[in-house]
Amino acid sequence: MTNGQNDPLFILVKSLSKSEKRQFKLYVGRLGGNTDAKFLSLFNLFDKMTEYDEEVILKSGIVKKQQLSNLKAHLYKQLLVSLRLNPTHHNIRFQIREQLDFATILYHKGLYKQSLKLLDKAKNMAIENQEKNMAYEIVELEKIIETQYITRSISTRAEELSTQAKELSRQNVLASKLSNLSLQLYGIMLKSGYVKDDEEYRRITQYFYAGLPEYNYEELNFREKLWSNKAHLWYSFLVHDFLSCFKYASRWVQLFHENEAMIALNPVFYLKGNHYLLESLYFLKHRTKFKETLEQLDEILHWGKFPKNDNVVSLAFLYLYNNRLNLHFLEGSFQEGEYLIEEINKGLKEHKNRIDAHHFMVFYYKIACLYFGMGDNRKCIEYLTKIIDNKSLKMREDLMCFARVLSLVAHYEAGMDYHLDVQLKSTYKFLIKMNDLHEVQKEMIKFLRRLGDIYPHELKKEFKKLLKVLKRFEDDPYEKRAFLYLDIISWLESKVENRPVGDIIREKAKQLMR
Repeated sequence: MTNGQNDPLFILVKSLSKSEKRQFKLYVGRLGGNTDAKFLSLFNLFDKMTEYDEEVILKSGIVKKQQLSNLKAHLYKQLLVSLRLNPTHHNIRFQIREQLDFATILYHKGLYKQSLKLLDKAKNMAIENQEKNMAYEIVELEKIIETQYITRSISTRAEELSTQAKELSRQNVLASKLSNLSLQLYGIMLKSGYVKDDEEYRRITQYFYAGLPEYNYEELNFREKLWSNKAHLWYSFLVHDFLSCFKYASRWVQLFHENEAMIALNPVFYLKGNHYLLESLYFLKHRTKFKETLEQLDEILHWGKFPKNDNVVSLAFLYLYNNRLNLHFLEGSFQEGEYLIEEINKGLKEHKNRIDAHHFMVFYYKIACLYFGMGDNRKCIEYLTKIIDNKSLKMREDLMCFARVLSLVAHYEAGMDYHLDVQLKSTYKFLIKMNDLHEVQKEMIKFLRRLGDIYPHELKKEFKKLLKVLKRFEDDPYEKRAFLYLDIISWLESKVENRPVGDIIREKAKQLMR
């Protein structure tokens, strides 16, 4: 039996809006003789179902088991055709593709002049909107038609198309190299997180510059500049250079503001640029600028001209709530951020088919940190367990590691230290296996391991000792990454001063005053 969570057709049907469902039924009716078609009956059944259940489908009598696969494939195709006809899904890319399709039909009918006229219009539209791959495809078809439709200007026309094809090819190759490099660096980030030592730094740096093509940034067009900023941004994140992250994320967002039409055409890239700008400001602890940028992003999302589709809505949820949590971490306003948890869990449920497992785990870790800051350690442990128990997650090893370390601290804080030895051994083995055992983690584990032998009246002295040791790592280029995941310094200061950790962080935020 197919799992409903993974059945593509069921997920597609459940993603449809009321207007899209209505249009599909109208589309089927227009086909003639299809009002009683089996695929429409199957659609109506799927629409009523809350969970995918193959037994219910077979008992309905709509289709036999051996025919179900073919009927589902047919319904899936008809849904896509109907969605393609929906004006809400039309954009510049669709218009260019449509013109290219029309021109191809005219070409096959031997109407070369009409075809060339449409292709020229589509090509200009593609170049103007930075759709260089489609522009190249159009030029290639123009070249084919020109060899069959001879005109007096064929010599100049041939030279013109040849030059245009070469330039578009050069731009596409450059964009492809930059996008490949960006994607590969992003993959490394997801798998391993930030660089951990000099050897890894050298390896990533060598990898980056070996894959970086030669170009003059000022001579690039919008698309190539965008991929250039992306590649540099991911390299900067990997090597902890958050000032450079801010630089390239700012360039990325500014590029869209200088080419406002591109926001509507590429809303996903625009959202991502703003998210990475906020993330770099968070790591730089630039609270004022962070808050200002977050408010601007919120305003843009409510801008009437900003595109609204399922993908954009899901990403907007992901980035807004991620950064709303970050704002409370910057301010130390943990209690005030508690309201976000219910909204986030509701959103995760609503967008579950469009948000990957990695981002679920990031949310769980941040919620755990929020509860930790509030002093609700049992709730903190509950969310960390969701990460630790996820055996299928093959990414962000660093997130998995720090989830385990925070879990140890939360267990101690909650007074649930009766199995601490077992957890310490398990965490230590995990860190060794992940090759992620660094000085901050070693000192934390050593401290937690000694807790059973420390008398209560000596605890404050031991916290001071650990604080002094960890302070040395605050400016270490590799060890300081531990503090990006968990503000252990503020926690220790709160233990020494016997005050809530939120108070400590709030005071630090006020001292920064920026």
